[in-house]
Amino acid sequence: MLGFNSHNRKMGIQTLGIGLLAILMFAGCAPKYLPEDFEKPYERTTYSFDQGIYPSDQDLFLEYRIQPGDVLDVVFQIKAQEAKTFKIDLYHRIQVTFPDLPELNSEQKIMPTGEIILPYIGEVRLLGLTPEQATKKLEKEYEYILLDPQVTVKVTNIDVRIEQIRNDLKTAARGLSKLVNVRPDGYATFPLIGDHYVAHKTIDQVNSLIQERYFSYLPGMQADLFLHEQAGSIIYMLGEVNNPGTYEIKKPINLLQAITLAGSFTDSAKMETVILFRKHEQKLIARRVNLKNLMTLTDSEAFFFLKPEDIVYIPKTHISTLANLTREIANIALFNGWGISGGTMQWVDDLNN
Repeated sequence: MLGFNSHNRKMGIQTLGIGLLAILMFAGCAPKYLPEDFEKPYERTTYSFDQGIYPSDQDLFLEYRIQPGDVLDVVFQIKAQEAKTFKIDLYHRIQVTFPDLPELNSEQKIMPTGEIILPYIGEVRLLGLTPEQATKKLEKEYEYILLDPQVTVKVTNIDVRIEQIRNDLKTAARGLSKLVNVRPDGYATFPLIGDHYVAHKTIDQVNSLIQERYFSYLPGMQADLFLHEQAGSIIYMLGEVNNPGTYEIKKPINLLQAITLAGSFTDSAKMETVILFRKHEQKLIARRVNLKNLMTLTDSEAFFFLKPEDIVYIPKTHISTLANLTREIANIALFNGWGISGGTMQWVDDLNN
């Protein structure tokens, strides 16, 4: 696959060349003389269903969605709970104190059944209770045995689980954090909470999901998700460009920049009928862009910005067969699990006749 970085050093020169071509191409339509200090503003545009999504039109690169090969950084914060609010769990040690009857005092670990064993009353389940709730329960249990029973319940290793989790998550170089790889099947394995499907979701969506899971696992535990390493977003350049193929993009680019990545257009390119395909609701939506008007300084066109997985097709001046285009687009669509309708391809056929 042809990468964005492999073209990075040439892009400045090639982009300048595209600007000059905008003046020199199609001499029959372009102005033959441009005044000194000539300036012409152009609008930015994209597909209608992707416009107006964000507060600023400066971000036409739609919100990034996680994809296989990405590396996510999970940064953890763990706050110790107050003794009155946290709940007794299996890893806790419980100290039961009788101020008036010290011979009944005991300290023991919660059994796998969630219980402890106390004199006279035997097994008592304390799992899931706060220390205050456990105290009230024991006082009630002893009402039938002791006169005016006074009992205190204390957890002696309240932070043991927190410290264990901190030790498990801490790395020497990164502190309390872990790097998580997104597998080819779209799943990522997060520490302590296991596998979750993250592909095609935004960072915020996944962050909300794991926040809930981690808080359920340990109240007071917070995880913040960041994109550590991006696998790369790609666009497809087909037809009359010198180097057709897939290209990795790291930032928003417009259609002219994409053509530059593919080594510019050929002499037989039909620039007034550049066809774009974009996935929308699992279907490919075709759109025609007239680059000839843009490059001859006509007012009717704007700089069209692309997004990841867009397909750009530049036809020949006279298309010899639609079958080649149909086959190439169908292969890409099927590989990515998209749908494509016969009506879309008929529309493309009509544009090129």
